Amino acid sequence: MNRFEGPGAGEARIRYLDADFQILSPGTFVRCAVTGKAIPLDELKYWSVERQEAYADVAASLKRELEQARRKA
Repeated sequence: MNRFEGPGAGEARIRYLDADFQILSPGTFVRCAVTGKAIPLDELKYWSVERQEAYADVAASLKRELEQARRKA
């Protein structure tokens, strides 16, 4: 059985906090808000507290920040 199988193996619901996150509904992964890629919870490093969304990597995080900056301009 791999880590995406079995009970609780679906997508988790997360509340993103400063330097931490709280699991609202159990699961093994969240989805990147930019790429749609599944991010295992033990590999989750990038998220936005303000937008309450996760990012697969620093490039996805930067892409979202630039998109938001353009919308505000």
